[in-house]
Amino acid sequence: MTTQTGLPHAHALFAHNLPAPAAAAISRALAATGLAVHQLEASAAAADELIRLAEHLPGPLLLLGHGIGGTAVLLAAPHLPATAAIATLAAIAPGELPAKLGAPLLILHSPTDNAVGVDHARRIFQAARHPKSFLALDGADHELSTPGDANYAGTLIATWAARHLPEPAAEPEGHVLVTENGTGSYGQTISVGRHLIAADEPRPLGEDSGLSPYDLLLAGLGACTSMTLRMYAEGKGWPLERVSVALRHSRVHARDCADCETKDGRLDRIERSIRITGQLDAAQRARLMEIADRCPVHRTLHSEIIIDTAAY
Repeated sequence: MTTQTGLPHAHALFAHNLPAPAAAAISRALAATGLAVHQLEASAAAADELIRLAEHLPGPLLLLGHGIGGTAVLLAAPHLPATAAIATLAAIAPGELPAKLGAPLLILHSPTDNAVGVDHARRIFQAARHPKSFLALDGADHELSTPGDANYAGTLIATWAARHLPEPAAEPEGHVLVTENGTGSYGQTISVGRHLIAADEPRPLGEDSGLSPYDLLLAGLGACTSMTLRMYAEGKGWPLERVSVALRHSRVHARDCADCETKDGRLDRIERSIRITGQLDAAQRARLMEIADRCPVHRTLHSEIIIDTAAY
């Protein structure tokens, strides 16, 4: 995700030797929050490579390293004044941690990591100065080979780093970014400004890790309906206490719809039930039911819609 200027609001330098699926899942979680992610192979020379790469990037920076890549980011951080946050994953503790890292530190490690023992995390944590945090990746292996573990780690890092990085510039209203997040075949992360929503297909097709596409459609209509009724009632000074909207989507035969012009094939049907509570008289309740059909999303669904698609 980029800002309105087309530029990322911050950069993440990710040194690792993780399998491609795990690295991709973590990178997607970071990118979903507006970070430009730069991956490099972790090696004994990775600290110097990080420093060289950072020279060409504007700050602020998130340094992230896995295994020996974690060692590299810890050694490189004192030489990179633009570093705003540092995170390590199953990192190998350096022989001597720099006296001052210059940025908040997040340490993630699995207690069951058989390749790099959790004692490395303890040594890093004890040697580091505050602010520092430790999170256990319970049950994960060293390479985060289970998709859920990589997604979990990526989400934790992205959420934590957001507290230490500047917020991205506000996106124009109506701008939404949807990216695959590596959860099964269909898991998605939806970014709307600073808000993140998970989407997926229900089992057995997907992993049911988020709302389905039609769940999201119904949620938009339901939220718009409730907000519209609230706005109208407040404008009138009516004693509306609470609104709840239940919705269901289905496909029906066109011939079974008496009020539909189309008589062939199948049609989409949305059933919407609205419950309003408060000391409202019959006329006020009837008027609110009329207003429900005036919510902008309801109107959009009933209007001719143009979808322009472009590749980039």
